[in-house]
Amino acid sequence: MSLDVGSRTIGIACSDALLMTAQGIETIRRTSLEKDFNRLQELISEYEVHELVVGMPKNMNGTKGERAEKTEEFVAKMKEVIDLPVTYWDERLSTVMAERQLIAADVSRKKRKSVIDKMAAVVILQGYLDRLQFNK
Repeated sequence: MSLDVGSRTIGIACSDALLMTAQGIETIRRTSLEKDFNRLQELISEYEVHELVVGMPKNMNGTKGERAEKTEEFVAKMKEVIDLPVTYWDERLSTVMAERQLIAADVSRKKRKSVIDKMAAVVILQGYLDRLQFNK
């Protein structure tokens, strides 16, 4: 399962059982950490998740900025209640790639806004899965 953690939403994607393809699951509208973590735990149980891949929002020059620090803080708090291994994945341009895919699929602007975060999570997870396949 991958997470695209933002200040207002968390995009969620899961892989198939063969770890080949990523699919968007949902976008969590953030309200409180407790509610965020409860929903994540529900999804982890439902999809039988064994590992989390979290998008790391690095600057274009590869350094970590404020968003990366906030993501690390979120993950540190999450690990207190969710006991799964976490892998960080460079998410630079994941939202741009997701937006381009949605535009190419002729998705309306209104619909794009509602699905962009889970699609960014798909891009993050697919990159991770592709690396796993390449390293086999």
